[in-house]
Amino acid sequence: MKKKVAVIGAGPSGITALKNLLDQGIEAVAFDRNHDVGGNWIYSEDESHSSVFETTHIISSKTLSQYEDFTFDDFDPETADYPSHDELRRYFQAYAAHFNLYPHIRFGIMVKHCRWIDEETWEITTEKDGIEEKELFTHLAVANGHHWKPRYPNYPGEFSGEFLHSHHYKKAAPFKDKRVLVIGGGNSACDVAVETSRVSKKTAISWRRGYRIVPKFIFGKPSDKVAEQSKWIPPRLRMFLNSILLRIIIGKNEAYGLRPPTEHFGATHPTINDELLHKIRHGKVKPRMDIKKFEGKKVVFEDGKEEEYDTIIACTGYWLSHPFFDKDFIDYSSGPVPLYLKMFHPKITNLHFIGMFQPLGCIWPGAELQSKLMAQELIGNWKRPENLEELCEKEVKNPDFKQINSPRHTITVDFHRFVKDLKKQLPKNYVSKMPTTEALSVEQNQET
Repeated sequence: MKKKVAVIGAGPSGITALKNLLDQGIEAVAFDRNHDVGGNWIYSEDESHSSVFETTHIISSKTLSQYEDFTFDDFDPETADYPSHDELRRYFQAYAAHFNLYPHIRFGIMVKHCRWIDEETWEITTEKDGIEEKELFTHLAVANGHHWKPRYPNYPGEFSGEFLHSHHYKKAAPFKDKRVLVIGGGNSACDVAVETSRVSKKTAISWRRGYRIVPKFIFGKPSDKVAEQSKWIPPRLRMFLNSILLRIIIGKNEAYGLRPPTEHFGATHPTINDELLHKIRHGKVKPRMDIKKFEGKKVVFEDGKEEEYDTIIACTGYWLSHPFFDKDFIDYSSGPVPLYLKMFHPKITNLHFIGMFQPLGCIWPGAELQSKLMAQELIGNWKRPENLEELCEKEVKNPDFKQINSPRHTITVDFHRFVKDLKKQLPKNYVSKMPTTEALSVEQNQET
């Protein structure tokens, strides 16, 4: 039976899924609600669109964030060490153009429902301009991302000021001369605190636990490139050594008025930020404890401090969500995610998840390798292990890092180990830099 694959999403994971399917001569169509390739990296002030902030730069360095098939040097050798959202948007769109993906992408379309019929059939319901259509495919590749459905915090009392999630934050200008409280210690929270502090009357940041702040550069090199030098060390020991190096470089959190980390390095995702500590020590951002309760515009913190704010911005993460699946079919929003290599379902053989993992690093290189493995399976060059269900459970019970029990940490992987595990499954000549039409032409010429 001729294979026909539906790819949900034309963001960084979706386009590499599409590219690698087409590379192997497999018919594939990608669906995306946006007007162009890029996913969250298409900056927009439209609140219905989940996009980056006006000032966002990536938090992993370019050499550990690129596709092997189309590197940043292939795109623009002068790309910054930490590219801006606009550089990344152009990179993804150049990737799609270089590999002739646009004719295979349907834009402005929402995937409403995916119904699994059997191991050779998916019924995909889509909607465009209010009109629904149903179409049959043999396989489904899910690459819809996991940074789009906001997760809000819950505190006693009611806040009477402006309360929003970082999902709706686009730029600092609207918060000029306001008293702003940012909730969270992750990358988004620290970025929002730094940016609003440039224009606000006052900005504070509330942490419920201690986070490790990692600078973007160490010894004149991107910090992830420095960390890469120790990838051969077992994760637990590597994280211990990294924590010592970080302590030497920036000192203790308490020196900045921040609560100290109580978990080992790697138990939560480290925050990559060069400016927060600078802003704190210059009095532009005020560190605060966790929130005890709200009383109108007054916020009462767990240490008894009381302050009034005009705006609260909750940078508290996102739910892992697949609204196009029935909840009694697949729901990974709050529990474990038993997928082999974070992509293969233990029972449904014509379903693949691409980019649904959270490395201590960048998603895209791993998503590219997952896509190549998916394509190899579909052309018959790779077969799933017979003990797939056992392997899925093993991944759940033996994660790369022992992290705190929260929805954010159900899909964490060690970047270098994960990439290595995927490469083990692939042929040595897995890199394919040639556009599909040119590759087919070369192959045909070689045959004749």
